[in-house]
Amino acid sequence: MIVDAWMQHPSPAMLADPMFESLRRWTRGDRDGSATGAGSLPLAATLAAMDAGGVSVALASAWFGPQGAMISNDEVAACVRASRGRLFGVGSVDLARPMAAVREIRRCVRELGFKAIRALPWLWELPPTHARFYPIYAECCELGVPFCTQVGHTGPLKPSEFGRPIPYIDQVAIDFPELVIVGGHIGYPWTEEMIAVCTKHPNVHIDTSAYTVKRYPPALVDYLKDHGRTKVLFGTNWPMIAPQKALQGLDALGLDDEARSAFLAGNAARVYRLDLAQAA
Repeated sequence: MIVDAWMQHPSPAMLADPMFESLRRWTRGDRDGSATGAGSLPLAATLAAMDAGGVSVALASAWFGPQGAMISNDEVAACVRASRGRLFGVGSVDLARPMAAVREIRRCVRELGFKAIRALPWLWELPPTHARFYPIYAECCELGVPFCTQVGHTGPLKPSEFGRPIPYIDQVAIDFPELVIVGGHIGYPWTEEMIAVCTKHPNVHIDTSAYTVKRYPPALVDYLKDHGRTKVLFGTNWPMIAPQKALQGLDALGLDDEARSAFLAGNAARVYRLDLAQAA
């Protein structure tokens, strides 16, 4: 079984947003089956891409930024229902309205059954240590759900500074030791910083979304094969990268059976508390 720890079923508005033009440049004509830049995307196309890559289930994320909902929590919930067990929801909230955000997190988890909350510092152009994030962290701790974010440089046309694992993720993990944090996009070009933060803090993890296997930095591969085998989760960032494309070359990593199983499914199942038997 394979779990995709970071993807989204995008709205037409998100697909057309000029902020993502850099991603469209990277994927256009790549023949990887990615749908970035398409005018619209039916849910059947997302599920078909999962099938083509052997992905059993995926965590589908909402998107909320200063301009409002790019993919709303209710849109994600509708996709989850229509997927018949293939998708799990990840919510997002308006950081500019802290109490409304806290109430929305409660709705996402208690009513919609979402497995995590995601907020992207680059989208808000605020560091993860900004006061607006702290009510979100506290509520995630209260509800026992992970907080997901992006680490590393920013692919869309936004500043990259707030994707640095040190000092930002390190400080958040110090302030909220109970908080389970998943940093997506491997932290490049600060991958070794992200590995150090994951090693230092038991509740911090990395996912590989937005990178194909062939582009994993050697330090990440070494970590995945050795003392980080419980810390790294597979992800695609679909529709930027199709699962089949993301997984090409997996055998060449030289993972043993335990590390491979944990990377592809076990770590995500544990971190997000997924019932994979029911999903299967």
